[in-house]
Amino acid sequence: MSTTTLRLISSMATKPLLADLVELFKSHAPQYEVQVQSVGGVDAAKRVQAGEAFDCVVLASDAIDTLLAQGHLLAGSRVDLVHSGVAVAVPAGAAVPDIATEEGLKQAVLAAPTVGVSTGPSGVQLAKLFERWGIAELIQDRIVQARPGVPVGTLMAQGQVALGFQQLSEMRGVPGITVLGPLPDAVQITTTFSGAVTTTSGQADAVRALLAFWASAATADTKGQQGMTPA
Repeated sequence: MSTTTLRLISSMATKPLLADLVELFKSHAPQYEVQVQSVGGVDAAKRVQAGEAFDCVVLASDAIDTLLAQGHLLAGSRVDLVHSGVAVAVPAGAAVPDIATEEGLKQAVLAAPTVGVSTGPSGVQLAKLFERWGIAELIQDRIVQARPGVPVGTLMAQGQVALGFQQLSEMRGVPGITVLGPLPDAVQITTTFSGAVTTTSGQADAVRALLAFWASAATADTKGQQGMTPA
């Protein structure tokens, strides 16, 4: 049986999830081969904007909306896939602060000699949270922003960061760190990740079938295993 190849680009936050979803889709529709490139979200958007040939893009929903508005994605093709929350971690063996409440989390940030954040949507929202708490200027010299595509957890494991924030999906499985848990509900940062068909794709119907399957109830357990919830 001949196969059709679908090329997809995504941010790092969904890399483990998409690997699992690709396998599920292969069982569902073996006539398709899905190739995924996972890079920093900013870089992924730039490559799509530059006209690089992909069939599908999976990014944070606001980034998808920007690409739609710019005409790089087919109108009406956005499909929301998962909601993803932010987790907090420390290097393995480090003292574990109490982050169960908003005040506890704030005190943990104030006490940390270095605070790691990402270049993705969670990093943007954390900067706003630190502003709202009135501590942004106080801790600005302690903020360590991971380069696109580099997990904050890696920086913690290397001793460069004492307290780190990133999507739970990107914290899971990183050796050398202890994940404390999600942000308290009062300040949780939830990002919706969505997929859409690119205007460069010659396989729009196949991509729509792919995204419809990935949004279906058949993938809910897989999403939960990656620390995400179905959108």
